[in-house]
Amino acid sequence: MKVLCTNGMKSVMLELVPEFERSTEVKSVITWGSANGLLKELDAGAGGDLAILTAEVVDDLIKSGKVVAASRRDLARSGIGIAVRKGASKPDIASPEALKRALLAAKSVAHSKTGMSGIYFPTVLARLGIADEMRSKIVMPDPGTPVGDLVAKGDAELGVQQISELLPVAGVEVVGPLPPSLQKITTFTAAVLTAAKDPAAAAELAKFVAARSPPLLAGRGLEPA
Repeated sequence: MKVLCTNGMKSVMLELVPEFERSTEVKSVITWGSANGLLKELDAGAGGDLAILTAEVVDDLIKSGKVVAASRRDLARSGIGIAVRKGASKPDIASPEALKRALLAAKSVAHSKTGMSGIYFPTVLARLGIADEMRSKIVMPDPGTPVGDLVAKGDAELGVQQISELLPVAGVEVVGPLPPSLQKITTFTAAVLTAAKDPAAAAELAKFVAARSPPLLAGRGLEPA
């Protein structure tokens, strides 16, 4: 069975898929990536059985007939957070004004190119009125490289990404979420692809993850959908 899974659910899937495989003897091949990056692969003709992407992307795939609408299942939600290199001082980001000061004081800020958080973060800079001042400070990793990696290596002072993607990265510490008025919550959703070769197994995996994941979510920067 082939699964296309957003990086936002990677830490949960890495724990649950082996358990699913042991109980069903169904092996899974998982392609990881940003939701938008995986959508491009699907548009280019990539096959698969199960897609675990953002709710917006899954809903678009339903409209285009690429996933089975009745199989849609929300799994978890995650907010966007800020991370620093392990051991570094943690700036105050509790309010929009505090976040603004922290961003302006930082020498460099990393966010993704294609992930939901990376697409959204420039709108935060615009709302704070510092888009022009921040332009020279922004660094972006290559596709497939976590933002946290740049922070851990010292290539960026602050990293902005889904909290569920920052937490698993060794060498970084999550400062906290964006202030509520600037936050964007992303819902991660599973759905069976209409071209699935094993739709029954795909639906079973989605059901399994929905049932077994709730106790794992809080420790991975996620919350129940």
